[in-house]
Amino acid sequence: MSLHLFELDANPASPFPPVGLALDDPDGLLAFGGDLSPTRFLNAYRGGIFPWFSEGEPILWWSPSRRAVFRTDGVRLPSRLRRRLRNSGWTVRADSVFAQVVAGCAAPREGQGGGTWITAGMQAAYLALHRLGHAHSIEVFDGEDHLVGGLFGLSFGHMFCGDSMYSVESGASSLALAALARRLRDWGWPLLDAQVPNPHTRRLGVEIWPRAGYLAALEELRDLPAAPGNWRERFGKWPASALAAA
Repeated sequence: MSLHLFELDANPASPFPPVGLALDDPDGLLAFGGDLSPTRFLNAYRGGIFPWFSEGEPILWWSPSRRAVFRTDGVRLPSRLRRRLRNSGWTVRADSVFAQVVAGCAAPREGQGGGTWITAGMQAAYLALHRLGHAHSIEVFDGEDHLVGGLFGLSFGHMFCGDSMYSVESGASSLALAALARRLRDWGWPLLDAQVPNPHTRRLGVEIWPRAGYLAALEELRDLPAAPGNWRERFGKWPASALAAA
């Protein structure tokens, strides 16, 4: 059986096909080709679409039928981690070492065979989006400058779409997620997109939404007023002990 997959043209502003045309198997595969320009990237995320491919593959664009979504008041740190964080001395900041966080997320991980979907081209695309104030990193430090983990993603309107997280020290990425959720909740942003579910995010309280439900929420949030820019000052510096006690 042959399957039709939409090929994007060279114009970064050209529209994506309707997400209802995404394949059932593999779930959510919608289109291929195009580029990783900021315009294309933002148009994709605003439509509930994201790129995901490996080195040597064409750029693949996805909108899965089941979406992993956190409510910003629904991230739950495990009790054992909370106890450890109370005396850890860790702090959480934003947008101070964006390139380091992306590189940490891109580094090969045990059990992945040395591969990564965050290719050199993807890293360059995220750095361009960061310079434009659309991509942000949440960083966990032990002391002033020892980075032990974090996450990064894109924001627009009152929506944050998480792309990847990593930990050098156990629990660091979970703390970054909890800090991000807490700050977004303070700003009145209700949701945090996590793309596809995995065992780690399930333990932290992720919900699984049908595509239509996610797209309806996205449509309400994506155009609310929020100027792009660096989050370092706006996010502030959070001690892990304060988040562990929340």
